[in-house]
Amino acid sequence: MTTTDITTAQDARHQPLTEADKLHQDAESAAQVRRLANHPDVIALRVEKVRTQIDVLLRVGIFLGLAFTMVNVQAFAASGAPVWSLGWVSAWLLDPMVSLVLVAVLRAEQITARYQVETGRWAHRTKWFAFLATYVMNTWKSWTHLDVAGVALHSVPPVLVFLAAETAPVLRDKLTEAVMKAAGHAFTGETDTQETTPAAEVTPSVAAETPDSEQPVPTPALSPAPAPRRTTRKAKAPAKPGRKLRGDYLAEARAAWAPGIEITPAWVREVCPDVSRGTSKNVADDLIAETATAPTVLPVSVPTTTTARIDSEEAA
Repeated sequence: MTTTDITTAQDARHQPLTEADKLHQDAESAAQVRRLANHPDVIALRVEKVRTQIDVLLRVGIFLGLAFTMVNVQAFAASGAPVWSLGWVSAWLLDPMVSLVLVAVLRAEQITARYQVETGRWAHRTKWFAFLATYVMNTWKSWTHLDVAGVALHSVPPVLVFLAAETAPVLRDKLTEAVMKAAGHAFTGETDTQETTPAAEVTPSVAAETPDSEQPVPTPALSPAPAPRRTTRKAKAPAKPGRKLRGDYLAEARAAWAPGIEITPAWVREVCPDVSRGTSKNVADDLIAETATAPTVLPVSVPTTTTARIDSEEAA
């Protein structure tokens, strides 16, 4: 036996693995990796890393933009004051004052966006005011001198800071939504295998029973199964016409009424025991309206029919 034969792939029993065994191991390993990759905790960890990267990049961009605007705001606030004078030194405090408030709002939105909580109108108003104040103080001199290049140069940093401040909560909200959706579809790989394995176990059992019984009856036995369901549905349909409507109760009350009987809901309930109180009132009102318009038609209707039948019998 050569050295190459000894170093061939072997399993725990020191038997060489076939190509099918290797593929089976690869398939199991790939399925396990897929299940773990779709695990909500793994997805949440990956999203958290992306969230951290986005927060760091946005913070760096915002701080660089605010640092660039600080010089212009100081020059606007100093307005020609001597260097190192009280007005010149205090002018350096204006931009940090606005920037710190803006950063505080962004920091709060970073936490609220994680749990998808609305910060309210005042947070948006504060960001808008901080942006407008920074933009006006940065571009005031350029607008007064109608310097187009200066307006474009000093407009880019404040606008970029404002867009980053408005985009950051939206991105965090979408990342949280992605984690929630991943938690809703947890272990998709395991559910797929659980749904497919019962079908694979049932079909061989049916195929194994057919040669023993030698009667190919299982397939015909399944086809008549829907027939009883159709008959039961059709059997329930005639139950709907048996339900009495308002016109049926009115016909019964009309047949039982005679001149001299006071038509009331209580009398209708006596004539029709299965009528409800609301329907009995409606039937009584309808019958009263009929008797009020044509009181003599109802009692005469029965004798006319009987005499017509007697005349027809005598003629026969």
